[in-house]
Amino acid sequence: MCDAIVRGMKKVSATLFTLVVLAALAFAADISGTWTATVDLGGGQGGTPSFVLKQDGEKLTGTYSGALGESPLHGTIKGSDVVFDFEAAGAAVHYAGKLEADGKTIKGTVDYGGQASGTFTATREAPKEKK
Repeated sequence: MCDAIVRGMKKVSATLFTLVVLAALAFAADISGTWTATVDLGGGQGGTPSFVLKQDGEKLTGTYSGALGESPLHGTIKGSDVVFDFEAAGAAVHYAGKLEADGKTIKGTVDYGGQASGTFTATREAPKEKK
């Protein structure tokens, strides 16, 4: 009877491992596309920048567009952790957030070169229909 329990536990362990791996693969979403963010720096300060992101594996590249102009960006996505940086108005800007389970929202923190910091929520724009 003990052998039957051990075999059963091994099957359960293998099944759970498979489910965890499949869940991780399913969550490895491609975040390429256009994102619009709402940034809150406190005291009524903030803005609504947009980002065009291109994902290649864990590598992110793209463009920031907002009140500070336009700038190329680079970063990473590892699991649900999204990090990207760019330079604007002479300051190094750093965004760090988590991709929500819906794959359409990133929430996190932003630092504008030590001059200001706050939070952001970015939402993926729906792809434009081709004519």
